[in-house]
Amino acid sequence: MSYLLETLTKKKEIDTIIRDTIDKVLVLRFGRSSDSLSLQLDDILAKSARELSKFGTVALVDIDSEDVQVYVNYFDITLIPSTLFFFNAHHIKMDSGTADHTKWVGAFHRKQDFIDVVEAIFRGAMKGKLIVNCPLPPERIPKYQLLYKDV
Repeated sequence: MSYLLETLTKKKEIDTIIRDTIDKVLVLRFGRSSDSLSLQLDDILAKSARELSKFGTVALVDIDSEDVQVYVNYFDITLIPSTLFFFNAHHIKMDSGTADHTKWVGAFHRKQDFIDVVEAIFRGAMKGKLIVNCPLPPERIPKYQLLYKDV
């Protein structure tokens, strides 16, 4: 399903889409087209893109591309797939009860879960918030452990 969504492979493409997406939530999925969990998430994103078209835009970022490593390092994307949210060129964070509020790690369980998250981010961002609460119940939020190097 990743062929249905715009795939970004260059830093300039990412910069442009972040800068030019106005009054919509920009959803950037960082992952690989060969990873099964990324493909599962791509399927959900592609099925949701039409319903989100009034308040959201979805794009995929290939983390194996050499040119996007600046973003991979900046946002500390070590687990894939990782999904980042932007609104009017501002990075929007989400408190989902996990240790990392900067991104969503893993796939969504259902299409409606993804739509609910993007809608909550849109509503919060329209009110000027830079961090929003996750509307999903805790059992539908992927759990993972953060491991810190040299600590």
